[in-house]
Amino acid sequence: MKDFLKNRKILIGITGSIAAYKVLEIIKLLKESGAEIFPVMTEKATYFVTPLSIEISCGNKVLIDMFQEPLSHIELAKKCDLFLIVPATANLINKYACGIADDLLTTTLLAFRGPVIIAPAMNWRMYKASQVQKSIDYLKNIGVEFVGPEEGCLACGEEGIGRLVGAEKIFEAVVSALTEKDLKGQHVLVTAGPTRGYIDAIRFITNRSSGKMGYALAKIAKRRGAKVTLISGPSNIEPPEVDKFFRVETTEEMLEKVMESIDSATILLMAAAPIDFEPEKFYNTKIDKNSINSISLKLCPDILKEVSKLKKKPFTVGFSAEAGLNTERAKRKLREKSLDMIVLNDIIQKNTGMQSDTNQIIMLYKKGNKFFEEKTELLPKEEIASLILSKIKELKVGK
Repeated sequence: MKDFLKNRKILIGITGSIAAYKVLEIIKLLKESGAEIFPVMTEKATYFVTPLSIEISCGNKVLIDMFQEPLSHIELAKKCDLFLIVPATANLINKYACGIADDLLTTTLLAFRGPVIIAPAMNWRMYKASQVQKSIDYLKNIGVEFVGPEEGCLACGEEGIGRLVGAEKIFEAVVSALTEKDLKGQHVLVTAGPTRGYIDAIRFITNRSSGKMGYALAKIAKRRGAKVTLISGPSNIEPPEVDKFFRVETTEEMLEKVMESIDSATILLMAAAPIDFEPEKFYNTKIDKNSINSISLKLCPDILKEVSKLKKKPFTVGFSAEAGLNTERAKRKLREKSLDMIVLNDIIQKNTGMQSDTNQIIMLYKKGNKFFEEKTELLPKEEIASLILSKIKELKVGK
């Protein structure tokens, strides 16, 4: 995992919720991303997770008592970049909203001047209590960010809202809060995944695209402050949090959604791998294998070619999956489809391209009459996404 949080100091406040044990997974993710963690626990939190477990996980001493280390609440508040309260009880939320500081955690929270993220966990009856909702509304109005809770099975066995959100969502909220919003004001339209061309009621033509590259681009663009619309073909992976998300199946559906969304977009990232051809005829039942000898195919719409016909279009980036890094073919695509940039990746090389978690690409773009190429190392797709977006920002500003 990239050091997204390298040299960052994070205060983590743990309160007396049965979900407290889940904080260990969150600490693991934060540390893997380079953060230094300073834990503060309430006395009640120690009933659910031991201070020793937290201390070993964080690598820093757990503070619980106000008088354990004099002025620790001020020192922690001064040196940390972000305060994460997880899990947060109704008691903690109400006390924070009222400005009550009667233990080390709430005293430190009151002294802290950086971004605060709260991840609540409680029974749905407590969460929906008017006092708690008023406190949450007030805290949101003063800039506190809330992550969750979500619907699910609660500790008491009831179903409802109040369940602590997953570690990945909390981690993403922390990284996003500490990431420079250099794409603020941009509307990034991303396509991802494959499309399908149906032969009959159960069979179709498709490709191996997973959507991972497109999802990474959407995630990082959102993290960097952009408004993000994501249009995805069939994919088994969880989509990132974006402003608008559309699921499509066919190339025609993807084209339709792109055209519906493109007017307000400032950047188009065509990371999807729509199929090039589909069956000429669709059978609305299952074809008997003995009743057909061949399947006639027809070309699918070329989404980028349709975009190129628009009088007004966003900064447009195409993606070219090739058997080998054929830059001449990519240059031709860039010219023919009036692209501002094309991203070339090798689908044959190991650990790159479709379904892989890593990628190695060539970013190809034009300045004046001259082509420029930039090849990356083999990197996780989120890092590749960050490099692509940084290059787009550089080229777009210079346009």
